[in-house]
Amino acid sequence: MNLIINFTPTGMIPTKEMTPHVPVTVSEIVEDVHRAVEIGITMVHLHARDEITGVPTYKNEIYGKIIEGIRKYAPELIICVSLSGRGIKEFAHRASPLQLEGNLKPDMGSLTLSSLNFNKTESVNSPEMIQKLAMEMKNKGILPELEAFDAGMINYAKYLEKRGILEAPHYFNLLLGNIACAQADLLHAGLMVRDLPDNSYWSFAGIGNDQLMMNSVAIAADGGVRIGLEDNIYFDQNRSVLATNSDLLNRIHVLASANERKLMTANELRTRLNLNPGNGSYGRKIVGEQ
Repeated sequence: MNLIINFTPTGMIPTKEMTPHVPVTVSEIVEDVHRAVEIGITMVHLHARDEITGVPTYKNEIYGKIIEGIRKYAPELIICVSLSGRGIKEFAHRASPLQLEGNLKPDMGSLTLSSLNFNKTESVNSPEMIQKLAMEMKNKGILPELEAFDAGMINYAKYLEKRGILEAPHYFNLLLGNIACAQADLLHAGLMVRDLPDNSYWSFAGIGNDQLMMNSVAIAADGGVRIGLEDNIYFDQNRSVLATNSDLLNRIHVLASANERKLMTANELRTRLNLNPGNGSYGRKIVGEQ
């Protein structure tokens, strides 16, 4: 299968003090995605930041500006917005980016499938919150980007599928190497892939130094990759060289070429995930829609 490259340029943690290369403003994020499209990506996972403070924000007007800027030159690119529970508690706030419509409508929204702890912060995702976000996406024709940090989260996705809250085909980010979750080794990775529900597409993400290894394993194992400064700001294992997003993407393409993996285009993944074709028509077709 062709290689899904899910580009994560910003995230919630990297700051300009940590690395000057992280895009924070609307224009910086749009330009970094533009460069990524030229290198070759399938989809982008967006986080928005306050234009003045650089603090992560849920506000759909900022997401809308980013999406508008990207779609001026990449109208077919699959765009996912973050609905993260890291520091954002209220449903209305977390669901804010899902209210965008028309040419600003996201194709996907992230859905973390349980609560978890990071090194210094928590991501709170109650069963009620997960189900409300999933139903909001279902009602609006937006596909959940399912985030699983351990096998139990995959089992919860199966439970939601049985209840009709999630519907195949699915796309999973399998995130390995977080201190309180599945570790970045072949056993954890293999168990998570084995446990995925039928008709699922997946990408491996490695946290920090584990990014390169898990991306390499995914490319060799016919999976996809999640890649970008959101998960790792360094280019080397010794953490002596700060990476740019372009550095990380170019290395992925070298690895893909060595493994004879071609890039999966956004159009191909749209077809596989039953997404609308882009170019003004975004998200999933709502049941009963003409």
